[in-house]
Amino acid sequence: MRKAFCLLAAYLCIFSQVAFSQQHDTIPEPAIANPDSILRIININPYFTVHVDSVITYKLEINKDQSKYYWFLRNSPVGLKINKDNGMLSFKAEKSFFLSGKLKYDVEYKVLVGVQSLADSKEKADTSFTIVFYNTDIISSKLKPSVSTTLSVEEGDTVSFRVQCENGSFPIEHITFFANTPLKNFTLVKNCDDDFTWMPPFDFVKETDSGRVKILYLSFVGVNKFQIRDTAIVKIIVKDALNYPLAQQDYNLTVRNVNSYILQLKYSFVQLDKRVKNVKTTRTTFDITGSTTALTGSILSSSADDKSKKVGQVLPSVGVSLVPIKEAVAPQKVFDQNQASLVRNSIKRLEYMLRDNTLIGERDPEIARKTNKLKEELKQTQIQLIDVPLEIANNMTEEELNEYFNSPKVIKKYRLKK
Repeated sequence: MRKAFCLLAAYLCIFSQVAFSQQHDTIPEPAIANPDSILRIININPYFTVHVDSVITYKLEINKDQSKYYWFLRNSPVGLKINKDNGMLSFKAEKSFFLSGKLKYDVEYKVLVGVQSLADSKEKADTSFTIVFYNTDIISSKLKPSVSTTLSVEEGDTVSFRVQCENGSFPIEHITFFANTPLKNFTLVKNCDDDFTWMPPFDFVKETDSGRVKILYLSFVGVNKFQIRDTAIVKIIVKDALNYPLAQQDYNLTVRNVNSYILQLKYSFVQLDKRVKNVKTTRTTFDITGSTTALTGSILSSSADDKSKKVGQVLPSVGVSLVPIKEAVAPQKVFDQNQASLVRNSIKRLEYMLRDNTLIGERDPEIARKTNKLKEELKQTQIQLIDVPLEIANNMTEEELNEYFNSPKVIKKYRLKK
């Protein structure tokens, strides 16, 4: 009995162990991922500093067979390349890249680099690194005005140019302006690419300046953050020029003065001519009366009637007596007639000078000479006619004066006779 019990217990123990072992095998063990199964770049350098004219060769590696993957770059600076098969970075920092402006010093260029499986496009790895270029040689920044170093202008012309900068290692941050002569009404240059604009006034060149020119020196001083300076000098030769707007006003005023004086002379001529004309009429009346009286006396003296004969003998004496009366009442106005002729000749001369000195075009270069000529002629005429009384009161219009002055009778009367 005891033996049978022991056998039963041993059987139950063996059965329970077999059942437990079978139940444990039905639960799968969790899979543990292999760290090397995830694609990654194992030797990336996050920051590169490259000197100008140096060469970069750096091989990127991954944790898998590189023959099954290819490499690529994004946002890479000029000249940076990568071998798509083996991940070899290569770059030569040539100076021409920096002189042309394609690359700049002390600027951080962020480059994206990636690797991707040739078999599975989803299997890829992306990262980035920064590359900075530097240069131990200091390149000076220069000021470059947009004009030549010497300019030649005239008074009244506008001087305008741009002050440009040729930046080197350290750009110009501020520009200071100087001149050897105080200037007014100009635009101040403070920064690169600012415009300098100035117009020389008409009184800029003085009479004491040699050669009627004045030399102006403009100095532009550029400074970078280390207070290193560069100076650009522009020489401007300013020539004396005519102030045409003022000369135009002077010319117009002179023409008005001449025309006004001509009108005064024409009115004086009319008055003088009328006096000569009235005297001539009176003298003609006396002459006709005296001649008629003498002729009547001659006729009556031959009459048979004694009374008529006596009257005829007296009448010629009466005609002769009218001559001194004529001279006393209406003496000859030779002086007035000469004055009238002189005034008329002066008027004709002034009118001719006005026509001869008329301005040609919008900006006649001879305006100063013509103005001075009119002033001189007006002054000489006024001195010549200083004794001729000029009538200020004028009850005739300009049209009436011109009509009278240019009438055929007046022209015939004062025509020069051979």
